[in-house]
Amino acid sequence: MNPPALQSAKIVTVFRSRLDEAHGEDYAALAPEIAALAKEMPGFLSAKTFTASDGERVTIVEFDNWEHHEAWSRHPRHLDAKRLGIQKFYLRYDITVCGVIAERHFEAKRGSSDDALS
Repeated sequence: MNPPALQSAKIVTVFRSRLDEAHGEDYAALAPEIAALAKEMPGFLSAKTFTASDGERVTIVEFDNWEHHEAWSRHPRHLDAKRLGIQKFYLRYDITVCGVIAERHFEAKRGSSDDALS
């Protein structure tokens, strides 16, 4: 799949999952390797994983464009890890891939004289 509208858009992948705790040690051994490999990929911007109180995990990964996202998706070591995920690591997962159409950013700069009201 090569959606023309997403060729130059930043790509955000939302990966929601539930781990099979029976294979938690094997997962914990592999996860840092795969995360480090992703960070070395061209176009990688960020990845963060959060775990909810009910055990659901959410990983958000950003690549600068579709081509780089797809290169990561097809990387041989990543493909191996995905197979292991299906075979033993995950009880379930859902993947949503999005093209960014707009972004807004805010960062407070507390303590500077620019923050004071005149």
